[in-house]
Amino acid sequence: MKKEIQVDKRLEKLVEYSMRSGRIDGKLYEEYDVKRGLRDSSGKGVLTGLTEISDVVSFGYVDGEKVPIDGELYFQGVNVQDLVKGFANRRFAFEEATYLLLFGKLPTKEQLDEFIELLGEFRSLPDTFVRDVVMKAPSSNMMNTLQKCVLTLYSYDENPEDISISNVLQQSLKLIAQFPLFCVYGYHAYRHYHLDKSLIIRNPKPELSTAENILRLLRKDGTYTELEAKVLDVALVLHAEHGGGNNSTFTTHVVSSTGTDTYSAVAASLGSLKGPKHGGANLKVQEMFRDIKSHVSNWKDEEALRSYLVRILRKEAFDRAGLIYGIGHAVYTESDPRAVILKEYARKLSEEKGLTREFELYERVERIGGECLMSGRKLLKPVCANVDFYSGFVYSMLGLPAELFTPIFAISRISGWSAHRIEELANAGKIVRPAYKYVGHHVAYEELEERK
Repeated sequence: MKKEIQVDKRLEKLVEYSMRSGRIDGKLYEEYDVKRGLRDSSGKGVLTGLTEISDVVSFGYVDGEKVPIDGELYFQGVNVQDLVKGFANRRFAFEEATYLLLFGKLPTKEQLDEFIELLGEFRSLPDTFVRDVVMKAPSSNMMNTLQKCVLTLYSYDENPEDISISNVLQQSLKLIAQFPLFCVYGYHAYRHYHLDKSLIIRNPKPELSTAENILRLLRKDGTYTELEAKVLDVALVLHAEHGGGNNSTFTTHVVSSTGTDTYSAVAASLGSLKGPKHGGANLKVQEMFRDIKSHVSNWKDEEALRSYLVRILRKEAFDRAGLIYGIGHAVYTESDPRAVILKEYARKLSEEKGLTREFELYERVERIGGECLMSGRKLLKPVCANVDFYSGFVYSMLGLPAELFTPIFAISRISGWSAHRIEELANAGKIVRPAYKYVGHHVAYEELEERK
């Protein structure tokens, strides 16, 4: 015991030295005009690359003047809102959106049928993979499980280092098909070994969509309603891609530019998405709403809601961070098109589940929270709900456990990552290597005996 305490004290000292060594004067960032977070002083992203995969639009021009507009998101030039409307007459759309992102155009019926059939064939894992990889040393965080599975696949690949477009495409399609299995099987392993729950492993059905397979593999009885599968499918479409500048997709470009293998690149992107500032935002929204419900008994009392939201902004309530989670976006101003679409599906699902009262609470917080944020921060541009505001609510209504919220994001975004990785390799760009300014001091070397 004494030895352990001694080691802890030594570590405490090292932490102190590390903190002291790592601090940089904040004024230096302004002095050298450092674009922290790769964003300029107005909040606009620094241009680091070009892409044809997707476009995020939040401003228009009237008489040459830049003005906020309702947000628009385009996949390979096609408006996502038009995509979702076009999908209305067909049951599922994620596979079609994936085809569009990867190949640059909407498929014909024959092309789509072939593509879905191919994904169905790839939706299986190597022999004993579930037993030897997924079930051994299961993690409580499914994102780590995903990374472990992806990196282990390297050992099962006969040509893991081949970064030709043909090989990378095949690797990518397999990962797109297999991600749902890694996530759901990993969650079942976690429940069994960590929570002492029954273990149920069900094989996927190749003829079913990604959304259907997720619900079928996750649920004890394997059943789901048509609306449940449709809502999850739409959520997958909306999260599949969001430009090259988001953190995980930029990570895909950065790591792919080194010429590394597909598994290493995807594992790096997963590490990025795991971060709560990126992939875990809808979990914070859910935590915030639980807190609001515990402090505001009458959900229809708008003054009580406003008062509590102001307290959250003033760092007097909830997690004292001063944030209304799910409200505001780095790019969108008037509206986030993904949130607009998902909100309508959340409304439909809440009606089927008998949760319209909860949905109405979300609507009130969306409206009042935006007003509080604008007045409290004296913002000049509008703020809107982002996709995370409603996605957690949707996942909760679907009965998805919180442990799978971010992995569901990954199941969707692997399509966008794959498209961007192929785009990076196809254009044979230079290795991404931004500059960092040294602001330390040069010092003379001291002999060991002379150091203090």
